Amino acid sequence: MPAQPVETEKIAIFFNGKMKRYLRFIQLPLTQRKFCESCQQLLLPDDWGVHGEHQVVGDVSVTQLRRPSQLLYPLENKKANAQYLFSERTCQFLVGLLSTLGFRRVLCVGTPRLHELIRLTTSGGKKSNLKSLLLDIDFRYSQFYMEDSFCHYNMFNHHFFDGKPALEVCRAFLQEDKGDGVIMVTDPPFGGLVEPLAITFKKLIGMWKEGQSQDDSQQEMPIFWIFPYFLEARICQFFPSFCMLDYQVDYDNHALYKHGRTGRKQSPVRIFTNIPPNKITLPTEEGYRFCPLCQRYVSLENQHCEHCNSCTSKDGRKWKHCFLCKKCVKPSWIHCSFCNHCAVAYHSCEGPKDGCFICGELDHKRRSCPNISTSKKANKAVRKQKQRKSNKMKMVTTKGQSMNHTFGTRKRKRRDRVHQYLCS
Repeated sequence: MPAQPVETEKIAIFFNGKMKRYLRFIQLPLTQRKFCESCQQLLLPDDWGVHGEHQVVGDVSVTQLRRPSQLLYPLENKKANAQYLFSERTCQFLVGLLSTLGFRRVLCVGTPRLHELIRLTTSGGKKSNLKSLLLDIDFRYSQFYMEDSFCHYNMFNHHFFDGKPALEVCRAFLQEDKGDGVIMVTDPPFGGLVEPLAITFKKLIGMWKEGQSQDDSQQEMPIFWIFPYFLEARICQFFPSFCMLDYQVDYDNHALYKHGRTGRKQSPVRIFTNIPPNKITLPTEEGYRFCPLCQRYVSLENQHCEHCNSCTSKDGRKWKHCFLCKKCVKPSWIHCSFCNHCAVAYHSCEGPKDGCFICGELDHKRRSCPNISTSKKANKAVRKQKQRKSNKMKMVTTKGQSMNHTFGTRKRKRRDRVHQYLCS
């Protein structure tokens, strides 16, 4: 027991050290509040000289400080940490849904826009008792939030960069009121593997369960996992109780994942949850309808199949039932007699290789293949040959057009001379 005050004191020191800069900044008059867009940093008067030649924005208002995701540039490294931000439509839907379902605390894992809107709704005098804690890899948010509302966190390995004080903040948030009224909403990078994410989320669930009594040990922490629909099987492999909602999540800074698109251009991002779908209402004004047979809301094009006894579409289009496969498939797929299942019209019946795509060995993948340099040279030679062939075809086409043009010009001149002779 005597160790507890010492631990509390450490956390207090941690809080005070991180927030001195932000508290000094908000106490400055509006004319002295500056933000360096080059360094993505709030500037105190002592910093102005160092950032004199940078692109600096002045008069940073309280409204801008409350919406840091609009002040900061989104990270655009697609291989490591591409950052796509929820649209206002999606954020408003999620906040309204969470309030309707009766949640009081939201653990936002990689969802800064949702975290912002929850805090704005709470501070704006509206009737909302939602609280949120943001866990995010983007350390820049530490400039705008106190440590009880933001933790610098890597969701792929469950690592808190600020150590045990940040871990205790997360633990206290999850276990408040014996874990009642909390939900986790997460939006991982789409290029991330499902398995390490699932392991991390199970650790957060375990942290939540530590505050549960023995009678509630079988309960599950409510989760909204936002991910593309084509990874449904992988997610359900680790979380069998999850189901996928038809709601299409869209983003402000993504070229394709936007609301209102149809067919293949619509957003493939969905919500996976362990909350029963009959408790979740989707907005009818956005094209969702209630299926009385499935007892859940589905997209307008998702028609109920009497053979499967469910609304089977995953991508928002109307799917067709294959009696040979005994299930519904995408409208563009056909049944292949060789593969004995439905697939795209032009596919390889051999299927994908389990091992290396270059040499076929099973003990390694393509990137670690010893023959990768030879393969690259062969591919480069093939590309050069195709380029030469393409250039040759262009030259032939251009030459033919040039000859036709010359022949036409001569013909016109000859016709003009005959006309002049007859007129004379």
